[in-house]
Amino acid sequence: MSDSTFLMYLLALAGAFLLPGPDMALVLATGAARGVATALVTALGIAGARAVHVTLSGAGLATLMVAHPQALQWVKWAGAAYLFYLAARLLQSALTKGSEQSDEAAPPPTEQGARASLVRGFLTNLLNPKALLFCSMFLPQFVNASASMGMQYLRLGATLVLMGLLFDAVYAVLAARLARGLRGKPSPYGKFVLPTVFVLLAGRLVMG
Repeated sequence: MSDSTFLMYLLALAGAFLLPGPDMALVLATGAARGVATALVTALGIAGARAVHVTLSGAGLATLMVAHPQALQWVKWAGAAYLFYLAARLLQSALTKGSEQSDEAAPPPTEQGARASLVRGFLTNLLNPKALLFCSMFLPQFVNASASMGMQYLRLGATLVLMGLLFDAVYAVLAARLARGLRGKPSPYGKFVLPTVFVLLAGRLVMG
């Protein structure tokens, strides 16, 4: 791959990660509601799922799912059900905890909480069939058929995962700082932000 082609790939990726989407919404909402540390762990989970999508698209699974729309539909419904489940769990937690704490007063996420955030980010992205279809349609446009396909997919896929993680990290920091700056007038509805985001993402997944 020439340097100019790789530069075009980087610019195209940047454009894709700047567009609002489920991953951005999840990281922003997590950063605003739970703080930067939890949002960064969630971003790591999303990055892991992106790596799986790249691998699956390289293996041709995305093409197989397109050929069998029923399988794609099952993945979509599974993802929506998981998002609704997360929304219900978070809503239950918000109703039982009472008033919301500020980022400065909140303790860092525990090992169990970090694991839950990692899994949440991973499954939210993994169960979104659009992410798999994006990889299957986007990556081949920059692959040279006359060169080693495996090495090209490895380079392109690693770049996609790392750049996505970088963008998500920036979103996490920005959301946490913005939320911290707005906590001078705490809202009793702040604890419902993350559950609402999950419900909206589930609806978007089903209707998309």
